[in-house]
Amino acid sequence: MSSGAGPADAHRSQQRAEQRLDVAASVLTLLADRTRLAVLERLGRGEADVTTLTEATGAARPSVSQHLAKLRLAGLVTTRKEGRRVVYSLGHGHLRRLVDEALNVADHQIGHLPPHD
Repeated sequence: MSSGAGPADAHRSQQRAEQRLDVAASVLTLLADRTRLAVLERLGRGEADVTTLTEATGAARPSVSQHLAKLRLAGLVTTRKEGRRVVYSLGHGHLRRLVDEALNVADHQIGHLPPHD
């Protein structure tokens, strides 16, 4: 009897690796929009409603609402009702850290800062 992983296990592992890359690319594609990135950056500091996010991003309210819908459908933001208001928050801390790191890279490029780990 063999103790190693069989061809079926190797195939599942490859499928998982491909799925993981596909999902990561989808997340990064969503982050590649300036308004969505601004929304996520603001939500990284705490919950907010559409009015707060509109003020924070400088984008038009309908635009912010459309971006929030895309982020919600992708599972990147969550919602809860507070009376008639809908309050948004990040789906998980990994996303906050991803946005923070993207902005840190931008800081380095803008400020010509030396690379570091």
